[in-house]
Amino acid sequence: MELNALLLIVGAYLLGSISTAIIVCRMMGLPDPREGGSGNPGATNVLRIGGEKGKKAAGITLLFDMLKGLLPVLLAHGLGASPLVIVLVGFAAFIGHLYPVFFGFKGGKGVATMLGVMFGLSLPIGLAVAGTWLFVAKVLKISSLSALIATILAPIYIWFLSGQVEWVWVSAVMTLILFWRHKGNIQRLLNGEESLIKAPKETNDKES
Repeated sequence: MELNALLLIVGAYLLGSISTAIIVCRMMGLPDPREGGSGNPGATNVLRIGGEKGKKAAGITLLFDMLKGLLPVLLAHGLGASPLVIVLVGFAAFIGHLYPVFFGFKGGKGVATMLGVMFGLSLPIGLAVAGTWLFVAKVLKISSLSALIATILAPIYIWFLSGQVEWVWVSAVMTLILFWRHKGNIQRLLNGEESLIKAPKETNDKES
């Protein structure tokens, strides 16, 4: 692998390792998301623990977690990287979010960062995945199920919208990892115990 490609991948991992949820909570005087709610440093848990500031803090967290996946992939595109390098850059940012070197390798579940990667690969792919998440969330009102359905369909969308085999395989690996990170949520779904999407003061589930 060329040095430039390696630098892009390492840089993407380091960017992904910046835990937006922890930084936002510190800046806004909120509890550490690793110590409250579900204990997961992600936008949903920030919404849960944030009280009156929850919506704003969660929105900022969601935006920047997506940008961590989007920007490195766009940079790889702009530098004319191969399709394989482009998707590996996105994968590195995703892994950085899950296992951040700056925060003891204990990160979030990766939904927003993966969505950012999908938008980086192509706008239609990103819109398809995001649209699926929003539709399922609107109908079923279960955040974790929305994320799981959207991500399991991502490789299919990629195949039909881009035809890039490398992107299909790497996105499939990302989906498998995301499912593993949501194993607790999956068990609660099977048990009928996963809570609906609610306002911050009403939410007590453990999805994030």
